[in-house]
Amino acid sequence: MGRLTGEEIEKQLEYLSGWSLEDDRWLTKRYRFTEFLTGIEFVNQIAELSEEMDHHPFISIEYKVVTIKLTSWRAKGITDLDMELIQKYDSIFLQVTE
Repeated sequence: MGRLTGEEIEKQLEYLSGWSLEDDRWLTKRYRFTEFLTGIEFVNQIAELSEEMDHHPFISIEYKVVTIKLTSWRAKGITDLDMELIQKYDSIFLQVTE
């Protein structure tokens, strides 16, 4: 899977709220929750999806804030798979916060 250019990434990020590109290599977003356990439920679902897709983000939990950082190691940057996954992460967030 080929690495996306910075321009391609920025164009796709225009439609994805809260995501940013760090160091031309990482997609990053901070998710805020009203309850700690809701954040943990979110992380558990992200972990299950990551195992299914064999593509794993860095996940940081700080009380009611979960930070996700994602890249494709083999491509040394962002690929279409990363863009697909961040959309799925946003969908999971909407499900657990309903």
